[in-house]
Amino acid sequence: MRSLLDKFLDRLGPGFITGSSDDDPSGIATYTQVGAQFGFGQLWTTFLNLPLMIAIQEMVGRIGMVSGQGLVSVLRHHYGKYVVWLVVALVFMANTVNIGADLGAMADATRLLMPSIPFPILLIVFTILILGLEIFITYKTYANILKWFAFSLFSYLATALIVTTDWFDVFRHAVIPTFSFDKPFVTGIVALLGTTISPYLFIWQADEEIEEEISQGRTTIQKRRGAAPEEIKNMRMDTYIGMTFSQLITFSIIVTAAGAFFRHGFHDIQTTAQAAQALEPLAGRFAAYLFALGIIGTGLLAIPVLSASASYALSEALGWKGGLFKKLKQAHGFYGAITIATLVGLLINFVGINPIKALYWTAVLNGIITPPLVFIILLVANNKKIMGKWKNGKLSNIFGLATLFATTTAVVLLFVL
Repeated sequence: MRSLLDKFLDRLGPGFITGSSDDDPSGIATYTQVGAQFGFGQLWTTFLNLPLMIAIQEMVGRIGMVSGQGLVSVLRHHYGKYVVWLVVALVFMANTVNIGADLGAMADATRLLMPSIPFPILLIVFTILILGLEIFITYKTYANILKWFAFSLFSYLATALIVTTDWFDVFRHAVIPTFSFDKPFVTGIVALLGTTISPYLFIWQADEEIEEEISQGRTTIQKRRGAAPEEIKNMRMDTYIGMTFSQLITFSIIVTAAGAFFRHGFHDIQTTAQAAQALEPLAGRFAAYLFALGIIGTGLLAIPVLSASASYALSEALGWKGGLFKKLKQAHGFYGAITIATLVGLLINFVGINPIKALYWTAVLNGIITPPLVFIILLVANNKKIMGKWKNGKLSNIFGLATLFATTTAVVLLFVL
């Protein structure tokens, strides 16, 4: 007889995996940096970001379900090659850098647990493991593996509970926003927005809704096109759960960094291993190991999402056959793009870039390219020819425009200040 946990996992789909992969090592590094630099000063963004990320991810999930195609395929058929290649270039560039930074952070964290293993060896082992999972495992098995990796994020909730003593101060900063018009503070806001409302998640969720339908036997666009009210309802609930889980972990990491680092004068964390090591004298070895294990687990979850979303974008732009439901021999181009993105990310680690700085500035890069992609998503979600009766309603547009305004304003301030 199947356990309640198995049944619960079956109900979780692309929305939950998307929300969980949002807290990748780049996200962890960003939340750690802003917590160490500003204490609880940017904690309020978790409450601001939650409805914004729900709105955008619900839109891309709905676009995938209703159109029966990935986001880039929709753009190719309805908006022309210039829009398509703008999206592909932005996503592929940001994802490749992100993959490299995430691989470096995972190897860095692993050396805290196993210091005798050289950094390059760990990089190569993680690269081979991740590529093997993506290329040779069936979609349904792979999706279930990703769900299990997502539970590694609970290590950050546990760490926050261990290191935090003044919860009144935490919730005071969470509900009363503070803002400073100086470059570092605004850079932190852009990084938080970029690692929360991330372009690669837009591509991923739209395509994973399709992968789910294909796994149910709807193998052609004609069979997938359109969506029943119950399907939309389930997708929305899955998305709400995934995004809420994502921001709970974000909240936990900022609280941990503020309580453990900012409060004790550690304002500049140079590496992910240093962040974990700095926790040990303050909260014990268990908390330090939890932090390190979380980085490894989230990297195993997020890097496949990053490389697959880059490959989805490129494959759909070029009209290649692709999808994780296909075997290697059926989709050489799709899996080739996954391999290239991952290997280029691997090579980035050999050019002497500080891993945690790379993670942080990757989040800033994502924040800069997010506004034009949000604008494009709003156009598609309001296009009746594509969406029919499932085009955006008033509430979706209010939150979608709020997302566009928030991300654009933050980027403008970043360049003006």
